[in-house]
Amino acid sequence: MAIVAGMPLRLERARAWRAPESWRRVRTIEAHAAGEPLRVVVEGIPPIPGATILEKRRFAREHLDDLRRTLIFEPRGHADMYGAISTESVTPDGDLGVLFENVPSFVLALDAAVDVPGIGAVRYDLAFGGAFYAFVDAASVGLALTPDRFRDLIVAGIAIKRAVTAARPIPHPTEPDLSFLYGTIFTGGALGAGAQSRNVCVFAEGEVDRSPTGTGVSARVAIERARGRLGIDEPFVVESIIGTRFVGRALRALRWEGHDAVVPEVEGSAWITGRNELLVAPGDPLSEGFVLR
Repeated sequence: MAIVAGMPLRLERARAWRAPESWRRVRTIEAHAAGEPLRVVVEGIPPIPGATILEKRRFAREHLDDLRRTLIFEPRGHADMYGAISTESVTPDGDLGVLFENVPSFVLALDAAVDVPGIGAVRYDLAFGGAFYAFVDAASVGLALTPDRFRDLIVAGIAIKRAVTAARPIPHPTEPDLSFLYGTIFTGGALGAGAQSRNVCVFAEGEVDRSPTGTGVSARVAIERARGRLGIDEPFVVESIIGTRFVGRALRALRWEGHDAVVPEVEGSAWITGRNELLVAPGDPLSEGFVLR
């Protein structure tokens, strides 16, 4: 028997408890992809209109941002969590509104340089793999790609992202919504046998990807191809900060919207960790969540 607010609460009563019908319910599948937490919404939100994934993204950003905060921020989630909403397909060959083969990925700049406050001159490559990233050799800025340097990587990653954003335009050739720098990816030698590199992605406002980052690996494949170090359909094995792995490949090369590009594929493993029914009680003062970092 437990005591709650001065009253006995028997286990049988706890098991039988049901939320009132007036409470909002959202059902999810909980998972991780190579260590990166992922909450997939499967029930509890209305259909999202839009003829393309970017149109659906714009609608969700404009009309469902309160739901995003509810599901992803504390106390129901945390700052480093990813969320996903499955939608109907928007392409004839799609099964769901997610990608199975990535978009054309390309290099915008190789061996660029920027002055970063607190660090100095930093050399970087700029590439797109579904989002734009600045790739920086970790050793060149005095960092190691290990969990004990987690906070140092965040501080440097944010500073580099801000400096690159301030220094140059980052244009996507067809989608203005994608014309921004999503994050900094630090690169270095692999620490485990059988991998060629290690990626640590610091994205958004200081989140660190626990996986090697799918879109980041796609952009890295474009860089390796542009530098003549990766053949078509040749595997490129990349570790994360915790040692999990993705395998990237350039399926084919093409000229796309004025860029030498590749169509990449990223292979990895995702694991289901649970099912969840998230509840939002009317009047909950923290219904839209909060973030502490």
